[in-house]
Amino acid sequence: MNDFRKLCDFEAYSPTDNVSELTARVNDEGWDTTTISEWLKVSRINKKDSVLVFSVGGGHKERQVSMNIVKALEVCQQVGATIFGIVGRDGGFTKQLSDACVIIPTVNESRGPLLRGTLCCCLASLISHPALQKKPTKW
Repeated sequence: MNDFRKLCDFEAYSPTDNVSELTARVNDEGWDTTTISEWLKVSRINKKDSVLVFSVGGGHKERQVSMNIVKALEVCQQVGATIFGIVGRDGGFTKQLSDACVIIPTVNESRGPLLRGTLCCCLASLISHPALQKKPTKW
């Protein structure tokens, strides 16, 4: 989110920006159920907003994997927010609900760190795109 704010002049936020709120929600509500979805509700997410999911698997409702992402996307869908994803594997729940989704295929299951690195390269390419980047980097 820092680069979207700093380089692209986007108003952007992450549920992990406020560690006190995040840990309180995890302690009181649980990570998998409502941590991100309740943060989105308090942030007054609406149809004017967009959400970017950056995840190796994208969440999977039936297998109960990354349910925090699944619940958050359900909230986004309910209010009509635009959903974007940069995800690995088959895209999971993010691919199912997203308006646009980049999927990085998994070539070797034992090479998860390489997939995460590729996701980071995609994000860096997005932030550096001439149509989005408004300010130069320092280096």
